[in-house]
Amino acid sequence: MADQYSKLRQEWLELAPYWIKESREGGDVARKGLLDAYMLSVCGDVAGLRILDCGCGEGRFCRMLAERGAQYVLGVDTCEPMIAAARELQSDNDQYMVGDVQNLDFLADQSFDLAISYLNQCDLPDFEANIREVYRVLTQEGRFIVANLHPMRTAEGSWYRAPDGTKLHVILDHYFDEGERHFVMKGVEITNFHRMLSTYIRAFLKAGFVLEDIIEPTAAPEALALYPELDDELRVPNFIIYVLRK
Repeated sequence: MADQYSKLRQEWLELAPYWIKESREGGDVARKGLLDAYMLSVCGDVAGLRILDCGCGEGRFCRMLAERGAQYVLGVDTCEPMIAAARELQSDNDQYMVGDVQNLDFLADQSFDLAISYLNQCDLPDFEANIREVYRVLTQEGRFIVANLHPMRTAEGSWYRAPDGTKLHVILDHYFDEGERHFVMKGVEITNFHRMLSTYIRAFLKAGFVLEDIIEPTAAPEALALYPELDDELRVPNFIIYVLRK
């Protein structure tokens, strides 16, 4: 397990400069053109809330929450360069720490009103540990918003194409074979973890959460007008959002 954690950490250390550069130059299209609107809508009015962002990266979404009036936003990530970049832009009400969201023992029980996992649980070897820890640090009636890669895409997820390159349909295969999946991002091989939809839901319920909603985001017309490359989102669910309450 130690070797696995070391490998995962090294992947993100290699990816960090490219990730930070992209975020500072406008951000990933799937996030800014699709997921941000859904996540902000589900978070609702954050004014006066204490918020935990699990796997915050370089802090982009933390800053968005802070700008919307959150009392305090804490971003936690294992990648030191990401945290260093986040601290460069932090304000009076957002803070960033290097830490493992699978073990939040440096945080007190019931110390946050809202927790966010924005495409992070698919990166965690022990996602259930993160769920248990978030449950512990949330206040009663606190909420946990989890945006994740959709299980039907993490299983296989590549496009089957016609000879001319036209996308015909997405391949869904090896769905019941949970475990590591590997892909290349910005020239760096990254590890994700595929799990079935039922695996996630059972873990949320086992920890004690109430599942209030499941959202499968798709691209709105206005988003497609700005980002036509999001047209895949009209055909297949690339992402899923779980809305949980303690």
